[in-house]
Amino acid sequence: MLAKRIIPCLDVTLDEKGATVVKGIEFVNLREAGDPVELAKRYNDEGADELVFLDITASPHGRKTMVDVIERTSDEVFIPLTVGGGIKSVEDIHSLLSAGADKVSINTSAVLNPDIVRESSDIFGSQCIVIAIDCRRNFDLDKGENFVELEDGSKAWYEVVIYGGRKPTGIDAVSWAKQVEELGAGEILLTSMNRDGTKDGFDIPITRKISEEVNIPVIASGGAGKVEHFYEGFADGKADACLAASIFHYREIPIMTIKEYLRDKGIPVRI
Repeated sequence: MLAKRIIPCLDVTLDEKGATVVKGIEFVNLREAGDPVELAKRYNDEGADELVFLDITASPHGRKTMVDVIERTSDEVFIPLTVGGGIKSVEDIHSLLSAGADKVSINTSAVLNPDIVRESSDIFGSQCIVIAIDCRRNFDLDKGENFVELEDGSKAWYEVVIYGGRKPTGIDAVSWAKQVEELGAGEILLTSMNRDGTKDGFDIPITRKISEEVNIPVIASGGAGKVEHFYEGFADGKADACLAASIFHYREIPIMTIKEYLRDKGIPVRI
């Protein structure tokens, strides 16, 4: 059985002060968490399996991903680095891979132009192409396609949102996950906006549903607050990796503490 992965996520903004890692709740109320290169190096040293670096203001602000920060980060880390934010073309992907990224994460541009998934997969290989799916629960059952039973027994469908959660699309997240797999995506980074930053645990219903519907790895994102949540993400959500941000940024739970807990619970991890 493949080892399950623990992945810190660096949400990065760029302003006149430079690049800064931030964390919010449900994609808003951002607070600073540190320098992206320093945090990346720390996670590399602390036993993270991979890193995800998301330039969260690139798409809304219409600019490209901060390539220079990626170059400096890749010089300091020796684990796989996935980079996303502001990717609009094959040329953008090429520049990020050339700067040191191992994989790229495409979200908004994939929804607006699904052909970029097929084209980039054909050129760079599916192993390089991660499709980020941000979604939110929608209780209007007249509009959804794939209804998911929630914790309280009610049902909802999950709507894909883009531009950092700012714009709903009307697209069903489960259907979209299956479509991007067919287009050549090698992995899905699934974030439930209902859980983002809440520390209430991963959104197990949608994580499990998409994990069961596709044959590519699914990264669970949004809501991790304690070690038990990672176990639930793997055991109940059937995720291949679990991603978190604030609990790592603010040193609330060491990565190795999570891995040792998972190992003791029978989840295969790299220690």
